[in-house]
Parts: sequence; C-alpha cells; structure tokens
Amino acid sequence: MLWATTMADIRSRYAGSVLGLSWLILYPALLLATYSIVYGFIFRVRLGMDISEYILMIFAGLIPFLGISESLSSSVVSVTANSALVKNTLYPIEIIPVKAVLASQCTGIVGMALFIVALVLFGHLSWWILLVFPIWFFQILFCIGIAWIISSLQVIIEDMKNVITIIIMVLMMLSPIAYTTDMVSGEIKLLLLFNPLYYFISAYRDCLLQGCFPRGYVFWALAAFSLIVYWGGYVFFSKMKQLFDDEL
Repeated sequence: MLWATTMADIRSRYAGSVLGLSWLILYPALLLATYSIVYGFIFRVRLGMDISEYILMIFAGLIPFLGISESLSSSVVSVTANSALVKNTLYPIEIIPVKAVLASQCTGIVGMALFIVALVLFGHLSWWILLVFPIWFFQILFCIGIAWIISSLQVIIEDMKNVITIIIMVLMMLSPIAYTTDMVSGEIKLLLLFNPLYYFISAYRDCLLQGCFPRGYVFWALAAFSLIVYWGGYVFFSKMKQLFDDEL
C-alpha cells in the first residue's frame, strides 16, 4: 500500500506539467548553477581549491538539503490534503506523511546520480560512497519523524505550512552548503551544532569527497537524533490523530 500510494503521489506531482519528470534533473541543476555563480563568481569565495572541486563541494551540500527541504514542504500538508483517507477507517493514516517523504526523495536520488557521474569525471569516486546508504537511511527516518509532527500540527494550526516555508529559507542560508565550517568563527560554529543539516552535509562531504568515515561524532550524532526524532514523531502523531476527525 505504501509503495502504490507513493508512486501515485510521484505521478500526480508532475502530471500536467510541461516539462514533467524533467524537473527532477532541472531543479537540482539550476540550484547548483545558482550557488556556483553567486558564491564562486560573484562573491568570489576562495577555499584553496579549484572551481571544479568547489562545485562538487556545493553539490554534496545540496543533496541533503534537497531531500530534507522537499520532505518538509510536501509533508506539512499531507494530512490536510488527504482528509478522505484520514476518514477511511481501513487506511493506516500514519503512512500518509511517510509517502510524502518518500516521494520527495526523487529529486535527491536524481541529484545523487548526477553527483556520482561528476565524481567519476573528476576522479573522486571511492568505495566510501557506499556509506551514503546508511546516512540516507537516517535522513529519511529524521524526515519521517518531522513529517509526523508538522503534518499533525497543520491540522490544528493552519499557518504551519507558512512557518515551514520560512524555516526552509533560514536553513538554506544558515547551512554550510556553499562554505565549510572552517570559514566561520567559533560562536557561529557553535550555532551550527543545532542545525541538523550541518551533520548530514558534513557526513556526505566526508564520505563522498574526502573518501573517509565522517570525522568526529558527526555520524553517530545524526544517527542518534534521527532515531530520537523518528520515535518522538511517531508518538506525537499517534496522540494527535485522535483529533483529526473533529478538525478535518
């Protein structure tokens, strides 16, 4: 049921669109081009690396951002947009936000495929790329946990989707996508520790570009809070769903 509804969700997203599934390639490509032009050529950020390495660094940071941001924006309205399913007593409503998260991974999957091609072309591909799978697994768990929370809050707080839009914009600016943590001061670096995207971006960059296990506590931190958020989100949704019939 989850597989069927997820595939139906993916098809409905691009139905009627002029470019259709081409947006899965165009969106990450355009975002990468924008970051590269703004930071590499307009702001002229210098990191002691050539432009190709800098673009790869940005791309590695965009992959988790795309997956998490699209998961948030689509899952926040997943329950309210599927009120008929919520009222269907035979349908497990817990999977409504889950299918929204899984459908949102398409852009990230295509982005990863493009990134692997770039790694091959620039000679950076290594066996450490296999570590992406557990990192991505924890990323999905994290997104599902958040999706359960924000989708249930949207039922009683209609402005929740606007709040999520603002949060995504803030995350885009405050996440180390176009820069490294070495470029920021100690006070700002401390703030990064409260940004979940920091851990995912750092983990992706280490295994994809540096060819090593994520340094420090990054991997274990993202694994721990992903499991905590997943479990907490499920408990929260289980309690909140009792109010859905009255609110929808």
